[in-house]
Amino acid sequence: MMGSTLGRVSHCLILALALSIFALIYPASSAAADGEAKGPASDVIRFRAFDVDRAPRDLEAGRMDLYLYSLKTAAAERLQGDDRYTLHQAPASTVSLVLNPAPAPRGELNPFSIKEVRQAVQYLVDREYIAREIYRGMAEPMITHVSPEDFDFLSVYDIHRGSGIAYAPEYARAIIRDAMTAAGATLTNGIWHYNGRPVRIKLIGRVEDERRNIADLLRVELEGAGFQVATSYLPFAAAVLSVYSTDPAIFEWHIYTEGWGRGAPQRYDYSNINQMYAPWLGNMPGWREVGFWQYEHEELDRIGKELFRGEFSGVEERNEMYRQMTRIGLDESVRIWVVTAENSFPARNDLDGVTVDLVSGPKSPWTLREINLPSQDPVTIGHLWVWTERTTWNPVGGFGDVYSTDIWRAVHDSPMWNHPFTGVPMPVRADFEIETAGPGGKLDVPADAVMWNAAADRWAPVGGGVQATSKVVYDYSGYFNSRWHHGQPIEMADVVYQVAQRFELAYDADKARIEVALGVTARPYLETFRGFRFLDDNKVEVYVDFWHFDEPYIASYAAPASLSVPWELLYAMDDLVFTQRRAAYSDTAASRFNVAWLSLVMQRDAQLVDRTLNQFRLRRSVPERVFQVGGRSLVSWDSAQRRYQAALDWYDKHGHMVISNGPFYLAAFDPPAQFAEVRAFRDETYPYKAGDWLFGQAPVLGIENVRAETVVGGEDARVTADVIGPGGLGLRYLLIDPAVSEIVAEGAAVAAESSSEADGINRTSFVVEIPGDVSATLFPGLYELYLVAHSDQLAKVVDRHVDLEVE
Repeated sequence: MMGSTLGRVSHCLILALALSIFALIYPASSAAADGEAKGPASDVIRFRAFDVDRAPRDLEAGRMDLYLYSLKTAAAERLQGDDRYTLHQAPASTVSLVLNPAPAPRGELNPFSIKEVRQAVQYLVDREYIAREIYRGMAEPMITHVSPEDFDFLSVYDIHRGSGIAYAPEYARAIIRDAMTAAGATLTNGIWHYNGRPVRIKLIGRVEDERRNIADLLRVELEGAGFQVATSYLPFAAAVLSVYSTDPAIFEWHIYTEGWGRGAPQRYDYSNINQMYAPWLGNMPGWREVGFWQYEHEELDRIGKELFRGEFSGVEERNEMYRQMTRIGLDESVRIWVVTAENSFPARNDLDGVTVDLVSGPKSPWTLREINLPSQDPVTIGHLWVWTERTTWNPVGGFGDVYSTDIWRAVHDSPMWNHPFTGVPMPVRADFEIETAGPGGKLDVPADAVMWNAAADRWAPVGGGVQATSKVVYDYSGYFNSRWHHGQPIEMADVVYQVAQRFELAYDADKARIEVALGVTARPYLETFRGFRFLDDNKVEVYVDFWHFDEPYIASYAAPASLSVPWELLYAMDDLVFTQRRAAYSDTAASRFNVAWLSLVMQRDAQLVDRTLNQFRLRRSVPERVFQVGGRSLVSWDSAQRRYQAALDWYDKHGHMVISNGPFYLAAFDPPAQFAEVRAFRDETYPYKAGDWLFGQAPVLGIENVRAETVVGGEDARVTADVIGPGGLGLRYLLIDPAVSEIVAEGAAVAAESSSEADGINRTSFVVEIPGDVSATLFPGLYELYLVAHSDQLAKVVDRHVDLEVE
């Protein structure tokens, strides 16, 4: 599902804090000086929907200034040479196939329930053709879940390059023939039959982009392998409903062309690999929804949870765990990777303030707060859609598509986010201090630290004898000295309510039975927390059993609250979902109970929230137990009443209930018109001004001047290459015998000479040495040498292929 938030657990979206060693490349992010305008660079930004096929003409006609949905390749090529426009390019999306592995009912056969058949599909996908012809060179083939440009490609590059997976249809058909025959199927007139009936596969292909062509290509291959294929070409909402909201065992689908919008670069991934392979996090068939058939894999879950929770002793063990999961994921082949697409986002060339994230390009949170047109205001942003039937604005179980998320990032300030170039977590509005005894030690948790007791509905002291691996003290002054969009101050109560809500969803028996997937997937994360202390001076002290060799990841993991909306909205939504039972946080719960999937931009849902808040006001209702912490109450009735009234006034004025704290507020949202408008939040308490978060373009990383000599068997050989980029540079190599897809040599190249160039860019010469005892084992012919360059200041790698001739 293009642009899916990767999973159902809100903490997976919490991105975080920066290493001080990178401080020199961060922009100034201090509060705005007195007298300077607070908030973003533009006063108004409007979002409108434009069909991707017409988008270039709409751009040329002046109907929009930036398009946040990738152009199709041919259109991008046409605009490439037009000096009126800039094409901002980034590997912002990936394409995969998800297969339905559920067992068929008695008397029927689902071929994808057979692992060997799923593995055979790997060899039916012509990734090179798709990248070269369908995407016209604007994509890179993928074998694993890791893009060849991601930093973690270093961890798995030998698995990727040495997998032997390539387009081999005859080989695939042979595997399928053996597996289907063993399952009792027969091939009659070129069609597989089981119990006298043809074996039929339901293929769902998306229609908005190149995935339609990929579906056509796959259909031909599956038919060539002997299957009848019923292809449905569906847009976003209908496709997502058929696949992710249904029980795999009812077989609304067998195979689906997924697309994933990518968020921020990640130097050390721990969530994406779990989302794409491990069932426990709710993104594998079955989706952890109650009553659905579930794909299960105990080993993937075990290793995945250990990786997620930092249960490793250092980078080497972490990388090996990552590699183990990758190997198992390839072996299982429930999700098959196709390409990373190089997306092209066109903009007027006089549009200032664009930051091009290494992964998401201009779709990062930084661009919208900094863009402006000197000659005009407002700025118009184009997208494929502004609203679809699956667009859901709620911060608990919504925001599952890029169309809502891309606007939400302008409306909400996260406590932390990953740096757009280094991929290292950094503070946005929450600073932190870390103390850790990890990986092997423990810290004492103060006896007066508390945990939310969902059974008793209260905060309970942890008492003596409790220990934790790490402690993080978060300073929320960046929030607490400012206001929500409806004018009320952001307070500790907003943090406390969200922490309690998380534990309620996971551990309150009645709530967990309603929002099953949210609760089940959150528990392995929440069970690592050992205590909280809500301090008087804007600080929250968190004790957690988590460690990471890159310490800001500890702060990223342990962040107690995202402060997305004020507590009174969460309280009203909880009442709607769990008391009134008139809405649901997640799509699966909404479908199961036949209620609305709660969306704060939809008038029907916003009106329900409005009525609930008014009832709270009339009944003088406050969640008092939530706010009773450490012998004091964080909320008085007078402050709660002011909150309720401010939210009611907001709804009367705007007709929706999206209230947050970012540089813009949502001024208008019109689903039928495919229109949204955000306006600058110029409140004097807002901490940032235009220019505080402008990053621009990432430093370059490249491999140049590769010089390879002919390899003579039994003699030492050398390959030299220059790596250019910021910071400390490295080069790894992999020598493969393509005849058998076997790795014959690998390692780190030796740095020979370094020099500094302009703008902090360095150049280092490296030597790949192939000793004579290795060359003596090589047969005459061509071998493939892969070079992978990396920098300690960029969350990306550069891959280069060289043919080596052996005599």
